Amino acid sequence: MVSIKDVAAAAGVSAATVSRVLNDHPSVSTATRTRVLSAVEDLGYRPNAVARSLRTDQTRTLGLVISDVLNPYFTELARSVEGAARALGYSVIIGNADEQPELQDHHMRTLLDRRVDGLLISPTDGCSSLMRDAAQAGTPLVFVDRWIEGMDVPVVRSDGRAAVHDLVAHLHALGHRRLAIIAGPAATTTGRERIEAFREALAAYGLSLPDAYIGQGDFQAASGRRVTEGFLGLPEPPEVVFATDNLMALGALDAVRAHGLSVPDDIALVAFDDIPWFVHTDPPITAIAQPTGELGRAAVRALVDRIEGRTPQSVTLPARLVVRRSCGNPPATQRSQS
Repeated sequence: MVSIKDVAAAAGVSAATVSRVLNDHPSVSTATRTRVLSAVEDLGYRPNAVARSLRTDQTRTLGLVISDVLNPYFTELARSVEGAARALGYSVIIGNADEQPELQDHHMRTLLDRRVDGLLISPTDGCSSLMRDAAQAGTPLVFVDRWIEGMDVPVVRSDGRAAVHDLVAHLHALGHRRLAIIAGPAATTTGRERIEAFREALAAYGLSLPDAYIGQGDFQAASGRRVTEGFLGLPEPPEVVFATDNLMALGALDAVRAHGLSVPDDIALVAFDDIPWFVHTDPPITAIAQPTGELGRAAVRALVDRIEGRTPQSVTLPARLVVRRSCGNPPATQRSQS
């Protein structure tokens, strides 16, 4: 294995000079820096990450705490974050909160103990004292997908309001008037935002949202099944179920099939958060797609900016409606666009 002494010998300098070059110390001349970096490349030298962290007080490691690793949306987000971080010379350690605030805090504490340079967090439920203490202590933090209102932390997220309005317009054009929603936890910003957008869109078309057509879920498949069972037991069941995440949509689909019903002939189904599986269901499921890859990359850039002393800005990207056949055959104009 090539050592720093080998690089120093090849470049004709001391090991201390090589160290200064690798740590971007300003005292090294341009000629010496060029000679050292050339030796590094020729020999294929790779600095020891742990040793570098002791010298620079950086570990070149980011922490990512996601809400649920079993949710395909967060799996794709984590993949995007890892790729973007690697391209910038950082590694990523992932913690799965499993939608549990106490597990979220456990992972945060563990990552901070391991001296990660910064944290990307998709909060599960409100703001813990640990999260607030970390922010106040100056720990580089970026919220991704979800956020905590009132905290001075950059947020990278998508805005689904326009897509929800497009969804209701699509459903209205198909003749659907009784629309129900499986909402996410009210303690999460995404849970609140999606039901608010749905109410606004319904009102724009003169439609109401009765209490009986509001089901409280928890972004898990079991809650989608439970809520949909309740909808199907109503004297006048809804014509459409809008599940505000993909796992609850799959749970809703299970409930519909368990009742011997079909989508969309007996009831229509739509999901927030598109996933690759939805094109393989029968019928393919209409969904609101978030730009997951872009969100992950933007979140990493924001966090690295924060770590390296720059001032990152919050980023909001638009979600979009993907029309398939789970709500009925779309009008010809929509078919041509999708």
